[in-house]
Amino acid sequence: MKTLSRACFAMLLAASAMSTPAFAQEEEDAGDGITITGGATVVSDYRFRGFSQSNEEAAIQGTFTIAHDSGFYLGTWGSSIGFANGTEIDIYGGYATELTPGLTGDIGVTAYLYPGANNATVIEPYASLTGAIGPASIKGGVAWAPSGQDSLGDASAIYLYTDVGVQIPETPVKLKAHLGYAKSDSFLGGLDGEVVDYSVGADFTWKVLTLGVAYINTDAPKVGGFKEAFGADGAVVFSLGAAF
Repeated sequence: MKTLSRACFAMLLAASAMSTPAFAQEEEDAGDGITITGGATVVSDYRFRGFSQSNEEAAIQGTFTIAHDSGFYLGTWGSSIGFANGTEIDIYGGYATELTPGLTGDIGVTAYLYPGANNATVIEPYASLTGAIGPASIKGGVAWAPSGQDSLGDASAIYLYTDVGVQIPETPVKLKAHLGYAKSDSFLGGLDGEVVDYSVGADFTWKVLTLGVAYINTDAPKVGGFKEAFGADGAVVFSLGAAF
């Protein structure tokens, strides 16, 4: 995938984590209600909603977020990719708050930027709920890319997902699972506009380092070699992240 058409962008946003590998992060309170988090990660394959964004090769990623005690936050995330001049930079901002004890709501918007690529910016509002049941942390969310954007044309896309994480007591191991459903107005390569992606894996944390492993796959069609051509076939993905 060296270039992306408008149809391609719509499909990748709707059907293309586990979207983004999780980062190990640590917090630094500046004493004024502001918390800074960040990290850097190397992944064996950058998979976004089940689809490889790095031609199934390794990628380098980094993130930086500033959050206030009020619940507002602003951050950026970047990765090397296999198209659009080789770089993706995401800028996101939103508001997160505890709705009831143990249940957190989050609403915001992400801008996907591809420096040097014409008409490639995509704006995607999102919302999520995160809670706990016993030792399990459960997150459910939705992301929506409205039509009318230069990169999407008349196409729009919606993505629904749930993530589950279970920290094994008295160990550095966290089990994780992800299930996502994407629907897009864009029809590409024989797709019917709907794709399911899923993953299962585990994270191993030691001090500021986190080693992750996950099996990722989608139900994208195999006809015409589409699934393999777009890096949507099953794969084991490794990641190594460091907090700062």
